[in-house]
Amino acid sequence: MKDDPKKRAIEIFHKHKGVLRTSQALSYGIHPRTLYSLRNDGSVQTLSRGLYCLSDSNILYQPGLTVAALRIPKGVVCLISALAFHDITTQIPHAISLAIPRSMRRPIVDYPPMEFHRFNNASHSAGIAHHDIEGIDVKVYSPEKTVADCFKFRNKIGLDVAIEALRFCRERKKSSPSELLKYARICRVQIVMTPYLEAIF
Repeated sequence: MKDDPKKRAIEIFHKHKGVLRTSQALSYGIHPRTLYSLRNDGSVQTLSRGLYCLSDSNILYQPGLTVAALRIPKGVVCLISALAFHDITTQIPHAISLAIPRSMRRPIVDYPPMEFHRFNNASHSAGIAHHDIEGIDVKVYSPEKTVADCFKFRNKIGLDVAIEALRFCRERKKSSPSELLKYARICRVQIVMTPYLEAIF
């Protein structure tokens, strides 16, 4: 008996953590007709243009961060989004803030809502922590690096947000002044941050 193409396609999805791009699906032998049939019967869902996941996949519990990680591999969750991830802010992010290399072309995405911030090479690569969210590797800056970034972008997000994050970073993450100063130097905000560090610590 010939294999059921839909069953085989679902098995392929499972082998790849429940998520596939259209190009990947085709390269693994899933016929476009089968892919669209799975979408139409609800077996898979469209996360964004050309990106599909199994409807019962746990990725749907963290759609924003996981889709951002899949769509923009070089992106790192930063600023308000990273503050919210680490629970060191009272702000509610309305879009996912992603740091991208300064030389990278600005990505065009339709979902989820994203804000892109260009970082130089040293700042972009420093302080990255990898978090496994339902099998997807999501890169997020550490709390200390995020605080330094917030002081760097204080004119955009507000100095009060950066100061609040610094206070929460001390209280909730038990961060050390030396660790915070390390990233302040990398982000070139040591002079700006030092008075607040001395006052809060």
